[in-house]
Amino acid sequence: MAPGHRRTKSSGPVPPARTLVIDNGAYTIKAGFSSPSIDAPTPSIIPNCLARDRDKKVYVGSELSKCRDFGEIAFRRPVDKGYVVNWEAQKEIWEHEFFDDKAPLHCEPKDTGLILTEAPNALPQLQLNCDQVVFEEFGFASYYRCAAPTLNAYTDIQAIFPIPPRGAAIDTQLAAEILLLIDSGYSHTTTTPLLLGKPIQTAVRRLDVGGKLMTNYLTRLLSLRQYDMRNDTYLVNEIKEATCYVSKDFKADMEQTWKGPKGDRRPGYATSGGIAKDYVLPDYHNRSKGYVRDHDPSAAGKLKALTSGKSAEAAEDILTLRNERFAVPELLFNPSDIGIRQSGIAQMAMESLSQVPFGLWPGFLANIVVVGGNANIDGFISRLEGEIRALTPAECIVRVGKAEDPIVNTWKGGATLAKDVDALSKLSVTKQEYEENGAGWVVRKFRGR
Repeated sequence: MAPGHRRTKSSGPVPPARTLVIDNGAYTIKAGFSSPSIDAPTPSIIPNCLARDRDKKVYVGSELSKCRDFGEIAFRRPVDKGYVVNWEAQKEIWEHEFFDDKAPLHCEPKDTGLILTEAPNALPQLQLNCDQVVFEEFGFASYYRCAAPTLNAYTDIQAIFPIPPRGAAIDTQLAAEILLLIDSGYSHTTTTPLLLGKPIQTAVRRLDVGGKLMTNYLTRLLSLRQYDMRNDTYLVNEIKEATCYVSKDFKADMEQTWKGPKGDRRPGYATSGGIAKDYVLPDYHNRSKGYVRDHDPSAAGKLKALTSGKSAEAAEDILTLRNERFAVPELLFNPSDIGIRQSGIAQMAMESLSQVPFGLWPGFLANIVVVGGNANIDGFISRLEGEIRALTPAECIVRVGKAEDPIVNTWKGGATLAKDVDALSKLSVTKQEYEENGAGWVVRKFRGR
């Protein structure tokens, strides 16, 4: 080489024109495209399952919306305990939703980048399998795999905790400086302290209570007390979402819903102080959806219409819920009620904080953000804030806020990150780098090593 001649460093491949952001949840997939040219990207919410109804018809992902009879429907889910453990099923769903010619989110992987979420502290072998599928099975141009809570640092925290900014306007594309993220979803609940958009790994805590466990618990209660609902967990999940709430005073609500000693029913038990609600079950003929109404003590007598000569349409199948309404979500705060030897969600948040320097506590306590489907349970945020405030030093300000849409908030953070091409390029791995360095190198890079 001639003296003084310098070889120009290759700038590498051109970044993909757009990025597919997938928040691969256990219950639903939140997916959509984002790029600097897309002003307000919006996600699609896709059931992350394969389903088979009583007529043996199979539904893949979004096809579940075509099902009209959810009685005894069976599900096969690729995600268990928050981690993808069945890639055969997951690939079938992805292919249907993203790679089929008629898919609404159709893309060519070789021309598309990918941001994919995972649960915190996933096993290395599961991460390795995921990376191999992304590059070897689908062949995406670039790829960034991250723990789902981290993407929430790229959302507009000021919208949750509105404080007039001092000086220059805040760039919402930058990661929030300090944030305690509580993610309560289908499989589990986690607390993750985020500092400058990066998780403090030693402080991540997990509670094995999520939407699935609460639905199963409600199924058990209803099956013991009223109808056998063990083959109708999809319907029970709808009942849970429509009727359950977090109690402000658990003991007082239990007192109101107490039936009284045998043979001496309490007079207020019928309505239980307004707590009792009736859920009218769908019959999948006249009603494809159930609905909630105030408890009618005389409604049970209407079931006798079938034996009194009246038409079958005169009768309704009704579930009456009393203490089930608040006893089920109470598991988030007191999992020991059903024998789970773990701390409740408020204590878990404090356990996370105990692993960070005390000087950072005020920042984390003032910026607690809750995401995930369970954040929508009525009364959840106020109860959580009260319990955390009772456990913290009096001089600390405690603020607990729910994202505007807690189900898609993680996805919105990924969409915001995808708009910053330079930042995403530093975090991502290209297919060329994967082929040159191998899957083990990719795992180490995503761990920050």
